[in-house]
Amino acid sequence: MTTVLIVDDQPLQRYGFRMLLDSVPETEVVGEAAQGAEAVRRAAELRPDVVLMDIRMPGMDGIEATRRIVAAGGRSRVLVLTTFDLDEYVHAALRAGASGFLLKDARPDELLAGIRAVAGGDAVIAPALTRRLLDEYARYGSARADDPRVEGLTEREREILVAIGRGWTNGEIADRLVLSESTVKTHVGRVLAKTGARDRVQAVIFAYDLGLARPQPR
Repeated sequence: MTTVLIVDDQPLQRYGFRMLLDSVPETEVVGEAAQGAEAVRRAAELRPDVVLMDIRMPGMDGIEATRRIVAAGGRSRVLVLTTFDLDEYVHAALRAGASGFLLKDARPDELLAGIRAVAGGDAVIAPALTRRLLDEYARYGSARADDPRVEGLTEREREILVAIGRGWTNGEIADRLVLSESTVKTHVGRVLAKTGARDRVQAVIFAYDLGLARPQPR
């Protein structure tokens, strides 16, 4: 059972999300919030597995609420949902520590899959946004190969980080580096731990910031 806190300033949006999540046995809505400050309080009280977070709300917005929830160091992971397909929102949300970013026009099955992925420690970004995100990080990422977090990686772990930055799945990494998937999972876990990344999305950002990865040709 995945517990979920719904955060949105629109009552009808909250109602729609609740109806969807209540319709499947693997999710349980444990609470709602109408703005950011309330979301931070309720996340601390309820400790949900996933916080569905709107961005544009009165008072504290979803970006700042995400930053505070993540900084608290609790179990909750944040999946941002918004109607606004704007790059600055995607960047800000991921920088704040969100584990995923989906648009509100996502299909119900995509939203449920995103919640499962985030709850399981993975990360998700709307397909329409992924390419633009990576292009942007490649353009503006700062290459700092002397970062101590990179120096702490073994040669194999550095290869794994580059592969994560290219968007490869564990299966693709295993095939291309001739490793078992269990070995890849172990290496990925060590890379996340050493770089301080919460999940693969944060590892991608880290790889692009350091200039270790670039978008693959279209």
